[in-house]
Amino acid sequence: MKVALLAFLSVQIAAAEPTRPNVLFILADDMKAALGCQGNILAKTPNLDRLAKSGVLFSKAYCQFPLCNPSRVSMLTGRYPKSTGVLGNRDEFRGAHPGWITLPQWFKQHGYVAASSGKIFHGGIDDPLSWTDSAMQDLKIEKRPKQTQWPQPGDETLSKDKRSDRRIVLEGNGDGHPENAVADRAIAFLRKQHEKPFFLACGFVQPHSPPTAPRVFYDKWRSEDFPLPQDFAPHPIVPEGFPQSSIRKTNADLFIGRDASEAEARQMIHAYHAAMSWSDWNAGRVLDELDRTGLSQNTIVVFWSDHGYQLGEKGKWSKAGSLFEAGARVPMIVRAPGISPAGARCERVVESIDLFPTLSALCGLPTPTGIEGRDLSPLLKEPNSAWEHPAFTIWSEDGKEATGISIRTEKWRYTEYPGDSAVLLDSANDPGETRNLVRDPAHAAVIKELSSKIAEFQGETR
Repeated sequence: MKVALLAFLSVQIAAAEPTRPNVLFILADDMKAALGCQGNILAKTPNLDRLAKSGVLFSKAYCQFPLCNPSRVSMLTGRYPKSTGVLGNRDEFRGAHPGWITLPQWFKQHGYVAASSGKIFHGGIDDPLSWTDSAMQDLKIEKRPKQTQWPQPGDETLSKDKRSDRRIVLEGNGDGHPENAVADRAIAFLRKQHEKPFFLACGFVQPHSPPTAPRVFYDKWRSEDFPLPQDFAPHPIVPEGFPQSSIRKTNADLFIGRDASEAEARQMIHAYHAAMSWSDWNAGRVLDELDRTGLSQNTIVVFWSDHGYQLGEKGKWSKAGSLFEAGARVPMIVRAPGISPAGARCERVVESIDLFPTLSALCGLPTPTGIEGRDLSPLLKEPNSAWEHPAFTIWSEDGKEATGISIRTEKWRYTEYPGDSAVLLDSANDPGETRNLVRDPAHAAVIKELSSKIAEFQGETR
């Protein structure tokens, strides 16, 4: 009788224990903060806009380094690049920090199934410790036509190819392309029977150069529909009043080694938007499956990109070295059922490294020691809450030490470069970032304050 009673009570207690939420983390590559829900009237991103309407859009979210590998390592470890030491696309953080725990690994250690599809860590540098070995086994994925000649977007060799400014147009919906397979694999995982909560990371490569998309997405616009930036130039140019260090002399991704005509520039902006739409379409397929399986009510969804991108602003066609708003600002959407208000917009300055402690808190997990990000839960509950924390973004030209450090507050962006050169931008009133105010005596107090914050960030005293 006692055994039966104990068994009954254990079942009742288990039933009363809340189920920890799942996490679906969707990533894009090189996608600037230019979604439809962010005010880009030419963007066609209905699925991500729909996600924003059901969650919180962080309109001032910033990466810690405008390059894939350093940015992703920072987000996935919750630490600044000055702590990770990862300042280039070939650095592996495990060699220097074998005991560090990544975001998916932390969930795995707390009973979650950690699964990935696509590019999560930088291409070619995965982290097996982060994932559950059996997570993606026995998936039933619809067979697609075998293709052997697909261009591989995101391949680092393309960034060194002077022809990498070309657009790639696919037929159909891109069936058989690796980009669609990322969504297929994530969908197959969602259809599995889940006995444990899961952390599923789904990483798309587009709109990384060369911009690639099926023709159906290109057909949504004409190239002439796209205006050029107000400070467009045919090649990288340092505006009057700005230090030479603020703009790299050559492009890293598009229009390498040659100028861009206005017509070609519009074609490339067109292609970039088509690639964004393709990523949105694939993200929508995964989100629709989350709804269809009934998992959405107990799944936290995050959308994030590793950094922004300059599309001809100041003649720059890449992200590398961009300590301007276009390069440092990223799209970030978080939907936490039962916690975040639907359709809210948060104007507070937040950082990519904040996602690690935020997701840990939302799922009832502790935060590992050493994490430098901050828990955004208060902003998810009340997006207008007080929040006085700035964002820091750095760049390293040689991959060894910082050669540019930028701080972003709600009003200002201030960046320091070697040789005592600096840039102060009034981001609120000069969104095109065309006027460097650093020599204006009226802003001396602001410069002193922001410079002190950079020194504190660097562990220096001034």
